[in-house]
This record gives sequence, C-alpha cells and structure tokens, in this order.
Amino acid sequence: MKRYLVTGGAGFIGSAVVRHLIRQTPHHVLVVDKLTYAGNRDNLAPVSNDPRFAFLQADIGDAVAMRRAFTEFAPDIVMHLAAESHVDRSIDGPAAFIETNIVGSFVLLQEALRHYRSLPPDEQACFRFHQISTDEVFGSLGADGLFTESSPYQPNSPYSASKAASDHLARAWHHTYGLPVVLSNCSNNYGPYHFPEKLIPLMILNALEGKKLPVYGSGANVRDWLHVEDHARALALIAEKGRLGESYNVGGGAERSNLEVVEAICALMDELAPDAGIGRRAGLIEFVADRPGHDQRYAIDATKIARELGWRPQESFESGLRKTVAWYLENRDWWSRIRSGVYRGERLGAG
Repeated sequence: MKRYLVTGGAGFIGSAVVRHLIRQTPHHVLVVDKLTYAGNRDNLAPVSNDPRFAFLQADIGDAVAMRRAFTEFAPDIVMHLAAESHVDRSIDGPAAFIETNIVGSFVLLQEALRHYRSLPPDEQACFRFHQISTDEVFGSLGADGLFTESSPYQPNSPYSASKAASDHLARAWHHTYGLPVVLSNCSNNYGPYHFPEKLIPLMILNALEGKKLPVYGSGANVRDWLHVEDHARALALIAEKGRLGESYNVGGGAERSNLEVVEAICALMDELAPDAGIGRRAGLIEFVADRPGHDQRYAIDATKIARELGWRPQESFESGLRKTVAWYLENRDWWSRIRSGVYRGERLGAG
C-alpha cells in the first residue's frame, strides 16, 4: 500500500488515474487541483466517498500549500498532471501556461525535493516523482516515422513549449539533485469526462445538438489516439515500475486524420442517436481556417513500455470511440453543466 499525490487529479487524464488507483489498487490518493475551468469535482464522484481518497483545492504554484500537502500526506509517489493543456487556449493566452506549467512545476519539484531529503533512507528508496507530459513536445512529424523516447524536443505552440520546459526541469532535478524522477509522454487522449473544448467531445455534442462540426483546414492533420483508461493503466505502471531517469512513450497505435475522426463520430451518432430533424451528421461538417502553427502529424512508438513493463492498449480506436460516444449520450448531466457555463462550444485560438 502506497500513498499517491496526484496533481491535476480533477482533470480529464488525472481523474482517470485517480479512478484507476482507487478502484484497482489498495493505495491511498490525495488529489491536488486548483479547479480552474477544466478541473471538475464531478470527474471524481465515482470514487470520492472511498476512505482512501482525499482532495485538496490548491495551486501547485503555492509553495506554502504544497509544503503542507507533502508534510501532512507524506506521499510515496507524486504523479504530476496539473497543467494548462489546450493548444488553442495557449494561443489566446500564453501567460497562464507559463505560470502553471513552468513556474508551478518548479515549485512542485522544489517541495518534492525538500520532502524527499527529509525521508529516512528506506522511504527514500520507495519515493518517486512521475512527470507526465505529451507527444506535442517533439514537434511535428512528416508522413513517415514515429516519436521515440530519444526524439529531439521541438515544441511549436506555447502549450507544448511550456510542457517541454516542465519536462526539462524534472529531468534536471533528477540529474542535478538526485530526485527520483520518471517521465512519460503520451499521444492524444479521448474518453469519458473529456472537457468539451477538445475535438472528440466537441464533435459529439455538436452532432447531438445539430450544430456545425468545424474541422481545421482540410482535416488532414493526423493524431495517434489513446483511450484515457488505457493511459491511466500505463501511468500507474510507469509510476511504480519505470526505471528512474528514463522516459516512456505511451500511444494507442491508432493514427487517424482529424477528418476521419469526425466522420467516425458522425457515423456513430447516426447509429446511436438518430435524429430525423438533423439528418446525416456528415452534412454538418464545415471546414474552417486552420489553427496557427498547426502540427501536421503526431505518432508514438510505444515499444519500450511494452517491452519493459508489459503494457499494451486494450481498446482499439473503434471500440474506444463507441464507448466514448455512448458515455456522452448517457451522461448529459455532466456535460450540460459545462455547456451552460464556462464553455459553450465557441472557437478558441484563431490567432
């Protein structure tokens, strides 16, 4: 039994990690989340009554609050997911990304190091800091090739640049100060509880409501799609069993162009939620001006995590997308509260 401190644990990926840890392991979990627009306590409702779950609303950039969290909870493992995470929002307002993803990560690393140095040797041997990042730090691929753990960092958006900086800080704290760090970079996630500004949930909800389905450029940009629950399993493995100082790429092996993704959603919506008044959802697709600096293709080589830790995705893109569409159709209460408030489906990041 271990004690996990999960930053950003009320967000999309973080809450999937927390649900996995509480449901599938004996571990205790403290979620630290600032509860900005994308942090949602509803994401944690399925496990919030478990006695092994605790929640602290705090900013990772608040050194006093972080010191208190480390002192009172005494984590064995830190899983750092707290981040501003949407490329379009980083184009509109990069300052928040610098503050949270870079300065906040620095504060968290400093407090983790102070805590680690205070531990007796046997507890130091168990301590881990897991830096969780994105494949977007590697930049854009051409038509061929895959990102590996040795791919050079070439971030192209304010978001990816801020995450790259956070990764570099974590690696430096390992090599310079001896903090036991392990890193991971993932491909695009999708699944339940995904904030509806992102491509897949936005297309599902717009299609349900008969609204236009905006596709950037020609829709030819390619992403490797990873179901969030597969990712949560991978992260738990990396946090506990990954080799210190190493990084692990996590991908779904499911490359699709944005247009292919939207067309697949349209077909599923026509099947699972037919609406004679709307007609075939593919007729709602509308090509719009591309995002500034839009990376052409991301794709992950996940050989290392399969070889060393035995992880492979359990969901294909088809099975995962069907489950995702069904979840949004069955959980209107969750997303309708968001649609009525902080995000109503408007375009962000037009440049």
